[in-house]
Amino acid sequence: MSTLRPALLTDHYELTMVSAALRDGTVDRRCVFEVFSRRLPTGRRYGVVAGTARLIELIRDFRFDPAEIDFLRQTGVADDATAAWLADYRFTGDVDGYAEGELFFPSSPILTVSGGFAECVVLETLALSVLNHDSAVAAAAARMVTAARGRTLIEMGSRRAHEEAAVAAARAAYLAGFQFTSNLAAGARYGIPTAGTAAHAFTLLHDDERAAFASQVATLGKDTTLLVDTYDITQGIRNAIAMAGPELRAVRIDSGDLAVIAQQSRDLLDSLGATETKIIVSGDLDEYSIAALAAEPVDMYGAGTAVVTGSGAPTVGLVYKLVEVDGRPVVKRSEQKATIGGRKVAVRRHKPTGTATEEVICPQGVPDRQPNDRLLQRSFVVHGEPVARPTLDESREHLRECLISIPWEGLKLSAGDPAVPVTVVPAD
Repeated sequence: MSTLRPALLTDHYELTMVSAALRDGTVDRRCVFEVFSRRLPTGRRYGVVAGTARLIELIRDFRFDPAEIDFLRQTGVADDATAAWLADYRFTGDVDGYAEGELFFPSSPILTVSGGFAECVVLETLALSVLNHDSAVAAAAARMVTAARGRTLIEMGSRRAHEEAAVAAARAAYLAGFQFTSNLAAGARYGIPTAGTAAHAFTLLHDDERAAFASQVATLGKDTTLLVDTYDITQGIRNAIAMAGPELRAVRIDSGDLAVIAQQSRDLLDSLGATETKIIVSGDLDEYSIAALAAEPVDMYGAGTAVVTGSGAPTVGLVYKLVEVDGRPVVKRSEQKATIGGRKVAVRRHKPTGTATEEVICPQGVPDRQPNDRLLQRSFVVHGEPVARPTLDESREHLRECLISIPWEGLKLSAGDPAVPVTVVPAD
């Protein structure tokens, strides 16, 4: 489990609202909040829901301990009434939403939180923090998986992220189709396969490159990966095969013009009899550079900075908005930030072949179901108790199936319309 204390992710202004609602008697009015994105990040044709399972666990454990309450009182954030309310806090409402690994588009109601006003509003920052981060990483990773065309991807971006975000990013990347992570905490916490090799420091530690390679092979055997670009790549490959023999599992290249170097390296390895030795490339790879290497003899990609930062879109712009109070739809009318009132139900329509054609969002009701419709929302929490916990591997498979279902144009890396058009049915 995470060492993060979820309760203090509550924002100051959320407790301001709780205090005022306690005073005026609106604290327990039945409310519905929805999480959605008004638009996709620039250049993206779909979003990926990720982090839901993590969020459900955090909501389950959402408690204010005495030390946290004392801090809030001493700093004037919480008065006596609010402190007493926080001391007894347990979420007793419901959470519904899109499955983890589901695709989403503008206006998709990916999460619905319902219950008393205060018990729901204090979850806003927590929900958005988890979902915006994990969904951004998963979307970037999914694009890299598509660009890799079936080749293996290793997530190795921990050094470019906050220590807790690094673990969450490894999980999101694996959900999106990466096969390995270098993050051992993610391996321990989520059962993700881990992989890695020595860094340049290990080569520099030794008097020469051959000594470093000999040490690594002596310790790990020939089923290891040798980093060959500390000095000269050509000589590095020769040294690697000299020390490990042609049965060496792989070499890694972390610099240079990878398209040119990959082909030269393959030719050299083959000439040395290492025809089965794999080539792994890394070094600031993103979906575009991975796609550019599609025709080259690359066997595996190591992606770091780009994947853990969302590859240019570190957030997917999700918002958490109140849409219903005591069964009555409420709307925000601010220019360019207007909301659609009422709890939504969403379905995705498909051709008989399984290709998605449309997402239909219906406020205050259920759309007329057609033969190949798929209802997108499911229950995660009922009366405060988690009821559905798909495994990470199940969510990973769900995303794979979703990506297969969208038209091929939706998988392009170029800018364009959302992969699936969205229709919002007017309320009665």
